[in-house]
Amino acid sequence: MKIFFLLMIISMPELPSVRYNAMIYLTEPECISARDGYMDAYLAKDLKYKSKLKTEAFCIPFDSFPLAGISTTNT
Repeated sequence: MKIFFLLMIISMPELPSVRYNAMIYLTEPECISARDGYMDAYLAKDLKYKSKLKTEAFCIPFDSFPLAGISTTNT
């Protein structure tokens, strides 16, 4: 089964490492829409906010075993 993994990476100056959040989408267009919404929200923040938090997001295709709670014919 093919899924799309939305990986959001966050860096802040006072943290010794990066943080991340991830979500699974069944289609690439869904993942891209979520990624674009996330990045648009970040880009709309003021410069003070963006000087304290850097982020990037990626949609990564991923072959997965069937996932509990997700039914699809996408293979």
